[in-house]
Amino acid sequence: MSVTEMKTASDPHQQKREDLAAALRWAARYDWHEGVANHFSLAIDPEGKQFLLNPYGVHFSRMRASDLLLLDANNPASIESDLVEPTAWCIHGAMHRNLPQARCILHVHPRWATALSSLRDASMPPIDQNTMRYFNRIAVDDGFDGMGLDEEAERLTTMLGNKSVLLMGNHGVMTVGETVAQAFDLLYYFERACENLITALSSGRELRVVFDAIAEKTAQQWEEMPWMADAHFDALKRILDEEEPAYRD
Repeated sequence: MSVTEMKTASDPHQQKREDLAAALRWAARYDWHEGVANHFSLAIDPEGKQFLLNPYGVHFSRMRASDLLLLDANNPASIESDLVEPTAWCIHGAMHRNLPQARCILHVHPRWATALSSLRDASMPPIDQNTMRYFNRIAVDDGFDGMGLDEEAERLTTMLGNKSVLLMGNHGVMTVGETVAQAFDLLYYFERACENLITALSSGRELRVVFDAIAEKTAQQWEEMPWMADAHFDALKRILDEEEPAYRD
């Protein structure tokens, strides 16, 4: 029996732990993290109420599968632990409690998405293939009311709707998916799309915006290739297996 098989035998959620740890390490490599703040979570039960969450105080770049906390969205006593940051519990707990379809939830304050969230007009015009991926597929929250605690966390759960990307005005971004790979791929390309848009806007020249029909066609083409997210994430894990295999511990 291999080491991976032994780990899985002792913890049926080992693969989920490894995937979430890998996503956290790559978020650090891409400089999406903010100190030891920001959080990723992944539901492990059918109802979506029990979920893995990265602990407070452990840097994204050093996260291991065994570091991840197992929490229950219906148990507020979790917040009493020093390892659980209050806004993480409130936001992710509310999301998993109220939106069971949101299996994996990635929330960060990356440079370009946060810059877009800081603009009065936080829309994303379709100017390239990356921005077109999100055409009419972004929920924009313009009701920021402080850090994600209590009522603010509950309010955020009403903003996502049937979308997979929530641009949190004056705050950052959140992506959700059935798997870590799906949510990570959405986040990766969204941050790239924001970078392309902000860079183009900074030129001061008129944007080359495509017709809605072309943008929608391109967005649908993205959706017809869901396997790309798995291929992308598997490639990232292979790099970690060579350079930082401790993420699986």
